[in-house]
Amino acid sequence: MSIRYGLLALLQRGPMYGYQLRVAFEETTGGTWPLNIGQVYTTLSRLERDGLAEPLPASDTGQRPYSITDAGRADLLSWFTTPVQRGERPRDELAIKLALALRTAGVDETRVIQAQRTATMRSLQEYTRLKARTAAPDDLSWLLVLDAMIFQAEAEVRWLDHCEATVARQVRGPAPAPAPATDPTEVSPR
Repeated sequence: MSIRYGLLALLQRGPMYGYQLRVAFEETTGGTWPLNIGQVYTTLSRLERDGLAEPLPASDTGQRPYSITDAGRADLLSWFTTPVQRGERPRDELAIKLALALRTAGVDETRVIQAQRTATMRSLQEYTRLKARTAAPDDLSWLLVLDAMIFQAEAEVRWLDHCEATVARQVRGPAPAPAPATDPTEVSPR
């Protein structure tokens, strides 16, 4: 997801200035994607340039709110209704790290996998504790973000288990073929 669409979605709620957008974005995502205020204002400038948002008159305190334009609403609707393609997602640093570990002399790939599994399990436990403490079901957006983090951590642990088993099979080599079964009714020659 780009910050662009996050800000457009927030502006769909009503006009906001940069700091309000930053706070609303972090509240909506449960702080899982912290934004630098500079990112917010840079993105707002691009949205204005592209005709998707427009600045409103500055307030008495000098804050300049932005509002979404009709073109911004159409672009946002298109984004919401277009499925995210696997190829469009960011590169997976862990997969790249493991691939490099397998081809770098002196790196124990099993140790890399185990260290990551330990860290991911800690994260999973923290997410689960956080979910148990989040008793307010009215914050559905945060609960869904938290669920996504839990499911992703669980999937990562399963993938790491798969990687470890695959690496172990490659190191050991293929299992020996079983000995042919003998027919107990056959009499061996003497």
